[in-house]
Amino acid sequence: MKTFHESIIPKPMIPNLGDSNSNITQPVQPKKLPKSVVQILTERIVDEYNAYFLYRNAANWCKDANYKKAAAFFEKEAEGELGHAKGLQDYLVQWNCLPEIRTPETIATFVDLIDIINKAYTIEYELLEKYSDSLNQVLQSHPATFNFLQKYVDIQNGEVEEYSDFLNALELININNKFEILYFENTYF
Repeated sequence: MKTFHESIIPKPMIPNLGDSNSNITQPVQPKKLPKSVVQILTERIVDEYNAYFLYRNAANWCKDANYKKAAAFFEKEAEGELGHAKGLQDYLVQWNCLPEIRTPETIATFVDLIDIINKAYTIEYELLEKYSDSLNQVLQSHPATFNFLQKYVDIQNGEVEEYSDFLNALELININNKFEILYFENTYF
């Protein structure tokens, strides 16, 4: 005698769940990034958050000092750094790895606008070096990550160029003259 389900559902559509010899396909286990690659990306996430807090503090300092254009510029820089951190995290999740968000440096102090530019150039150049080094480390172990990180090297090249331009422009003025610093801020930001 047929069961109710057998009478309304054609036989091929009823899986035999009790039979250990059934032909049920098991899902393939998704691949993950090698642990060494996860470690590299985790370090870059911290670097991006460090840059975010540097620029967030710089924007606050500039607002307080009434450098309005520089404040707006550094606010955009901070947003960009958050976007970079998010991109790295999204890539990890795409590869079935949960990002580990470590505590970044959150406090930065500044003496003047030139100090901010010096620190920004330094952090951007260091990030360029770190991303370039990361490329070399992942080239053999995970070529897809090499391709992914290449855009971050390109971004850092642009950032280093931008802050180099600021530093070169500062060579054209008397940095001890507040009016010339204000003119610099108004012209270059």
